[in-house]
Amino acid sequence: MLARWRRWRRDRLLRHHAIDDALWARTLSDLSFTAGLDAGQQARLRELATLFLATKAVSAAGDLTLTPAMRLSIAIQASMLVLELGLDYYDGWVEVVVYPDEFLPERSWTDEAGVVHHGKVPHAGEAWLRGPVVLSWADVARAGDADGVNVVIHEFAHKLDMRNGDANGFPPLHRDMDRRAWSEAFSAAYDDFCRLVARRRHTGIDPYAAESPGEFFAVLSEVFFETPGLVMRNYPAVYAQLRAFYRQDPLLRLAAQDGVADDA
Repeated sequence: MLARWRRWRRDRLLRHHAIDDALWARTLSDLSFTAGLDAGQQARLRELATLFLATKAVSAAGDLTLTPAMRLSIAIQASMLVLELGLDYYDGWVEVVVYPDEFLPERSWTDEAGVVHHGKVPHAGEAWLRGPVVLSWADVARAGDADGVNVVIHEFAHKLDMRNGDANGFPPLHRDMDRRAWSEAFSAAYDDFCRLVARRRHTGIDPYAAESPGEFFAVLSEVFFETPGLVMRNYPAVYAQLRAFYRQDPLLRLAAQDGVADDA
C-alpha cells in the first residue's frame, strides 16, 4: 500500500512540475560534465531534477533573483551525484539558499599556535547537518568550465557524507563495498596530498582538499565528476572507491562520448 502511494505521489509530482523541453536542453548543454550520458541516463536525470525542484525549496538571499534556469542548473548538478542512488539520499532536509556571491557567516577557528579567532570568512558554499545547503550563485554559474571546481557537487557531497553524522570523509557505504578498502585508499591519498600541499607542489586539485578528510572527499568528488582523469592519474584507488560509491564511471562516459565524436 505504501509503495503504491509513493508511486502515485511521484507520478503526480512529475506531471505537475514538468520541465520545459527547451529549458532542459539549454541548461543541460551548459554543464559539460553531463556530456556522455546516454538517453536512459538523461531521462533519469531529468526525473530526479524534476523531483528535486518539487520537494526542495530553492530560495534566494540578498538581492538575488532566481530564474527557472538557475534553479534547474542547481537541481541538475545536485541530481548528478545521486543519478544511480536515488533522491532518497537527500532525505532529512528541505532547503537550498542561494546568495548572489560569496557570503560571510560568523566563524570561530583556532590557529596553529592554539589561539582562537572570531570573524567573518567568505564562503562559496556551506552544507549544514540536517539543515540547508547554502550556495553562492557567482560560483555555481562557473560549473560549466570543466576545471574540476564545482561548488554544488562539493556541498552535496558533504550532504551525502553527513548521512551518518558530521562530514568526515566516510559516508555510509553500500553493502557491497569494503570499509577497509575505502579507509586505506582515502587515508593514503589524503596523507600524500597533504604532503604535496605542504611542499607547495601543484597537483591540479584544489589545495583546500587538505583541510580535512571531509573536505578531501568533497573536493575529490568535484574532480571525479568534472575532470575524472585527474583523480585516476593521481589516486586510482580513490577513483575506484568513488566509482563504487556513486555507481558511476565518468571516465567511461567521456570515452564513449569521444568515440561518438570520432565516428561523427
